[in-house]
Amino acid sequence: MMRADEIVKAITALRRSDLDTWLSEKLIFAQEWEGEPIFSAMECARIRLICMLRYELEIDPETLPVVLSLVDQLYQTRQRLLSLAAAVAAQDESVQAAVFASLGRECGSACKKDPVSGVIGV
Repeated sequence: MMRADEIVKAITALRRSDLDTWLSEKLIFAQEWEGEPIFSAMECARIRLICMLRYELEIDPETLPVVLSLVDQLYQTRQRLLSLAAAVAAQDESVQAAVFASLGRECGSACKKDPVSGVIGV
């Protein structure tokens, strides 16, 4: 967990006013500790991402919520896909073979199972 002043100090481009704006716009979330916002490791990573988008890639402030929403959707989709891959990997080999055969019809030879991890990949 990092306090607001610590994250501002750690990310040289970050201005406290921007951090406060992102909090009020609910682009990031913090817990309160002794009246001060504190950020989890995940929120610190999100702040770094927003800084990169805003300061390095020069994404307009009005566009940030859209970009972050798309990133969040992509992350959720990735988590669901990993869960699905784990569920398939937990099945009997006959069930896995049927799934892979079905996938093969859908995506050709691009879909395959990693022999080490057992995870379906593209």
